[in-house]
Amino acid sequence: MADSDEDYVGELSDDADDIDAHRVSRGTSVGTRSRRKKKQHGGAEWEISRTWENLVEGADGTISATVDSLLEAGKRKRLLRDTTPLQRGIIRHLMLILDLSQSMSEKDLRPTRYLLTLRYAQEFVVEFFEQNPISQLGVLGMRDGLAVRVSGMSGNPTDHISAIQALRTQDPKGLPSLQNALEMARGALFHTPSHGTREVLIIFGSLLSSDPGDIHQTIGALVEDRIRVGIVGLAAQVAVCHELCVKTTGGDDSVYGVALNEQHFRELMMEVTTPPATYSQRQSSNSLLMMGFPSRTMEKFPSLCACHSKPCSGGYLCSRCGSKVCGLPAECPACGLTLILSTHLARSYHHLFPLINWVEVPWRHASESSNCFACGIAFPPVPPEEHRQATENHAKGMSYIIVPDAKVATLVPGGGLRTPEQPKQRATLMLMPWIQQLKF
Repeated sequence: MADSDEDYVGELSDDADDIDAHRVSRGTSVGTRSRRKKKQHGGAEWEISRTWENLVEGADGTISATVDSLLEAGKRKRLLRDTTPLQRGIIRHLMLILDLSQSMSEKDLRPTRYLLTLRYAQEFVVEFFEQNPISQLGVLGMRDGLAVRVSGMSGNPTDHISAIQALRTQDPKGLPSLQNALEMARGALFHTPSHGTREVLIIFGSLLSSDPGDIHQTIGALVEDRIRVGIVGLAAQVAVCHELCVKTTGGDDSVYGVALNEQHFRELMMEVTTPPATYSQRQSSNSLLMMGFPSRTMEKFPSLCACHSKPCSGGYLCSRCGSKVCGLPAECPACGLTLILSTHLARSYHHLFPLINWVEVPWRHASESSNCFACGIAFPPVPPEEHRQATENHAKGMSYIIVPDAKVATLVPGGGLRTPEQPKQRATLMLMPWIQQLKF
C-alpha cells in the first residue's frame, strides 16, 4: 500500500507541478504559449526570414546606403561569372510553361506564388529578348489537368507580356499536368529549324502531376527530339522532375532548382537567359543560314501586315518576297526568311565571346592609367585619402558624421558617435557589432 501511495503521491505531485506551472504571471504564460505554438508549428531559426536585420539607417535617416551596398554586391556577383568561351546556340526556341494550378495560391512567396510568378515571367520575357534578340519564345500554362496556350511562338516581347498580364484576371485552380504541357511544347518545337536550340522552362509549384498517360514515354520523345527541359520548383524537389531534367540535358542536373526565397526564384529564372552550351557533334558542325536585313518603311495609307493581318502604316519589307511585317526580329510568313537587324546579330555574339572579369585595383595604382584603353576617355582625378575612406565605407553600407572639431570619431556598439572633446554627445548612425575608428 505504501508503494501505491508513493506512486499516487508522485502522480499528484506531477499534477501539482503542472498546476503551479500555470499559476504564473500573464506575461510568462503568453511567452510559454508562444513557445509551444512555435514547437507545434515546427518553425526553425533558419526558416524565419529576418530581412529587417540587413537594413541599416544612415545619418540622413534613410536606408539608401544599405540599398547601394546590396546593389554593389549583386554587381560583384555578376562580375565573378565564368568567362570561358563556349559554343552556344544564339538562335533559341524556348517554351515557357507556367503552373496555373491551385498550389500557386500559396503565400510562402509574397504576395502569392501566382502573382509573383506572373511578375517574374514578364521580367524574364524582357530580359530574354534583351540577351537573345534573334530568338523565339512561347508561353503555355497548366490548369485543371490541361495545357493552355497563353501566347504563340514569336519574337515580339510585347505580345507575350500582354498575354501574361491578362492572366492576372484569372485565379489559379485545378491540378497541373506535366505530360500535357510537355506534349504541347513538343508539338510547338517540333517544326523549328535544326540550327536553333529547342528548350522548355517550367515554373512548377506543385508536388504532383495529373497525367493521362505514361510521362516516361513523353520524356523519351523529348530526348529523341533533342529538347532540353529546365524546371524551377517552388515547393520541393520532385523525383519525376529531376529525372526529366537529367535525361533531356545529358546528365546535367543543374537546370533543376528549387527556389528558397523571392530573390533566389528570380535568379534561377534569369540564369536561363544565357544560351546553353552545345555539346552535340551534329550541332557543332558549321552551317550557313540565310537572313534578311530589311529597312523600315513608312506608308501614307495603312496596309495589312503579313504577320498579324492588322492595318499599320509602318513596317519592314521582306528582302526576298516583299511581304510586310510590323516588327523585327521575325520570320517572313510568306517565304520563311529570317528577318533581323544588324544590331540584333551583334548583340547575340556577346555570349560567344564574353569579356573577362574586371579586376579591382587599390587606389595607389589608380594613377598609373590616365585614359581608358578602349574608348580613350580620360579618368577623373584620384580623390584624396579622406575621400577614399568615405567612398569605401559607403560601398560597404556604412555612413558617418564628420565632426570638424574632432580628429578622431569613434563608432560605439550602441549605434552612436563619440569624440574626445565631447564624450557624452552621441548621434544615431547605425548598429555596429564592433568599435571602429574613423580618421578624418
